[in-house]
Amino acid sequence: MSKKLQRVILYEIGIIFLAVTFIAYKNITSVPTTNSNSAETTKSAKTDETLEPTEEKTFIKWVDFNVTYEALNKAYSYDVETYGQEIHLNWIEMLAYLASRNSGNFSKYKDKQMDELALKLKNKEETMESLTTDSKYYSYYLEAYTAILGGLVGEYQIETADENNPEQKTMIQKYGLKGFSPIAKGYEFYDYDDFGVSRSYGYKRRHLGHDMMGQVGTPIIAVESGYVEAIGWNQYGGWRLGIRSFDGLRYYYYAHLRKNFPYELTLKEGSVVTAGDVIGYLGRTGYSATENTNNIDAPHLHFGLQLIFDESQKEGNGEIWIDCYQLTKFLYKNRSETLKNQETKDYYRIYEMIDPAAKEYEQAHPPDME
Repeated sequence: MSKKLQRVILYEIGIIFLAVTFIAYKNITSVPTTNSNSAETTKSAKTDETLEPTEEKTFIKWVDFNVTYEALNKAYSYDVETYGQEIHLNWIEMLAYLASRNSGNFSKYKDKQMDELALKLKNKEETMESLTTDSKYYSYYLEAYTAILGGLVGEYQIETADENNPEQKTMIQKYGLKGFSPIAKGYEFYDYDDFGVSRSYGYKRRHLGHDMMGQVGTPIIAVESGYVEAIGWNQYGGWRLGIRSFDGLRYYYYAHLRKNFPYELTLKEGSVVTAGDVIGYLGRTGYSATENTNNIDAPHLHFGLQLIFDESQKEGNGEIWIDCYQLTKFLYKNRSETLKNQETKDYYRIYEMIDPAAKEYEQAHPPDME
């Protein structure tokens, strides 16, 4: 065989090898990757030869919550005032509409803006649908603000003192604010907007919560009904509680709880709590790998609110924590009154509440009898 013929054969073999390699590469890269933390992605994976590409899930990746107390309060007032009427003004929709007009910046908010919007809707000059037909961002703000505020207003039943006999309690049906301040009624605290300030323990980072400075032992209250998702020691937060809303969108974080007696006695992972319940006690634990250590100089509650549009955001770089300073100002209007059990030294709420959301969750998740 001549050298020229050998070179031709080797060249053709090389071409065939490259073609086979390219085809194999195309087949490998066409297989969808799965994320073990994503049920949707795992379910969509095929087990046979007809693997199909999965669609990337779309969900909100970031939220800046800049709504002022004044705007929250005004929108809420209209919601409650019009409840049961032909035109019921939804406070979250009103806030989302104004946010879509001001790019989420409420620094120049005036009550006049909310009044004008309410008047148009009440007089049937406009509907929220007609006002937002051409709005590019209304749906985003509506979803984001619903995630933040969705569990705070609604129907509920609560005990009140009987007017004719103050020692007796009467259960009444109400509509309005069913979320509570994190600090029990009658206990002083001070705070300021400290979201985003620097922290250096462990590593340099931003403060992703709101500190409420008070006295050790102050009863801490569940802001919204939900279930205990995390309880125990955390190096940064000390004794801490994490309570998840029933719709899964909100994770309330209560940290630096009291040494030796951090929690309400019956709480454990999975416990259902009702908004207004005593869940723990203010302290100064944390900043240590050793459990039950007081390393925080000033006693305070670190209160945080995380939004979770997809479970991949629960932990890691995709976490969304919002500035809840204005929200805690708004919740101050509803503070749970408590008493101390002299035998157990635990505190309990005076006026019980029935939240339909908690009742529905408990019916759908009966306790394990084992």
